Amino acid sequence: MSSSEETDLLARCRRGEEAAWDELFDRHYDAASRFIFQLGSDFTREDAEEICQETFLAVIKNLESFQGESQFQTWLFRIASNKARDYRERLHAAKRGGGQATLSLQVEDAETGLTPDAPSHAPGPDASLVGTEQSALMIRAVERLDPPCREVVELRYFGDLSYDEIAVSLKLNVKTVSSRLSKCLDKLEQIAHGIFAGENAVVFPSNH
Repeated sequence: MSSSEETDLLARCRRGEEAAWDELFDRHYDAASRFIFQLGSDFTREDAEEICQETFLAVIKNLESFQGESQFQTWLFRIASNKARDYRERLHAAKRGGGQATLSLQVEDAETGLTPDAPSHAPGPDASLVGTEQSALMIRAVERLDPPCREVVELRYFGDLSYDEIAVSLKLNVKTVSSRLSKCLDKLEQIAHGIFAGENAVVFPSNH
């Protein structure tokens, strides 16, 4: 979808056109679901579905605040990232408080096809960063990065955006994205070693 087409679609959503909202969800639901799956190695399909529903509820409530400073998907991923953190905190609080169950906002029939697709197992740019054995370590480490670093790392390795797409989204040139990502990966490695002192060294993806 071109930038002008997306702008037109968002304008139709703001006017309350039901068909426009359906199109927006169809275009972005699967990508948001995959992004959420990759943010939490401990998330089940049900967890990811609930977080995705919360994310799109937030989009509905806050679309007027989106002024186009970044691509819509970048804004969506930021909301999803925050909702995933909130959800994980609620899970941990429930465990500490006696295991109170978190209720789903909307229970869907398993046959409707509305459950999010699991992320592809094919090798991708996030394969080294989000490996099965190291994903929990990476999530904890990423959460301790400062916001600019966390944003560029999440967009690159969890959102699977290209350098060009990140540059457009963050209004940076590609060289700045490359430089920032390289520095942020160095910070991430230091944080990860600090969290898991004594563990085997973590293999980080190349920035080239």
